[in-house]
Amino acid sequence: MLLENRVALITAGAGVGIGHAVAARFLEEGATVVITDAHAKRTEETAAELGEQFKCEVLGIPVDVTQRDQIEGAVARTHEKYGRIDILFNNAGINKLEPIWQLKDETWDLVMNVCLRGTFWAIRSVVPHMMEQGKGAIVNMASAAGWLASSGGEAAYSAAKAGVMGLTRAASGELAGKGIRVNAIAPTVIYNPFLERIYPKQMFEASKKRNPMGRLGEPREVANLALFLASDLSSYITGEVISISGGSVVVP
Repeated sequence: MLLENRVALITAGAGVGIGHAVAARFLEEGATVVITDAHAKRTEETAAELGEQFKCEVLGIPVDVTQRDQIEGAVARTHEKYGRIDILFNNAGINKLEPIWQLKDETWDLVMNVCLRGTFWAIRSVVPHMMEQGKGAIVNMASAAGWLASSGGEAAYSAAKAGVMGLTRAASGELAGKGIRVNAIAPTVIYNPFLERIYPKQMFEASKKRNPMGRLGEPREVANLALFLASDLSSYITGEVISISGGSVVVP
């Protein structure tokens, strides 16, 4: 199994989307998994569900990634319990659609804090442990929105995800010589029932029509890429931002 005897910490790993799919995929490959989420009940329920499904312990820790002490506490608790942290999957993110001329400071700050600052805090907290081990893999969730212009009020989100891309490259350069790889995944629209509460239905249909493959991506497809980047299959890959878009990034 690709992740046997490895400990993976996943932010925003509860719910029904990419984080949950990544947690399940890592468990399938033998990892010990710790999930965090801002919703305490959902974190507890998801950890119990995954633990029952895979017949193992899954630790769930409620964490608001906009609170540095909570991130640092989750990292410390994970290391204290398992003695190591081999993989960090930074999945926490948020998007609020506001045209740039109506974009409120509080919206900008929230999106930046969740998507970028929280990612930075998690990396900074986990790296000392990985340095002690002499090895580690960090996978950040960026977005095609960090590359592509949007007409849908995503200025804050696009800026934050572009920042994640820059942070990924900067961190990879600093950490490559310490045995720590840092990469990012940049998806376009990945289907998630939760997103239907944020985006209008016609947006999903339009995305399908524009996509060269004629469909949206699935969370498990992103999880497969995360597994590749977290495992030794990608042992000579660092500093990369990999698009998963069904071709829509190269064929707009």
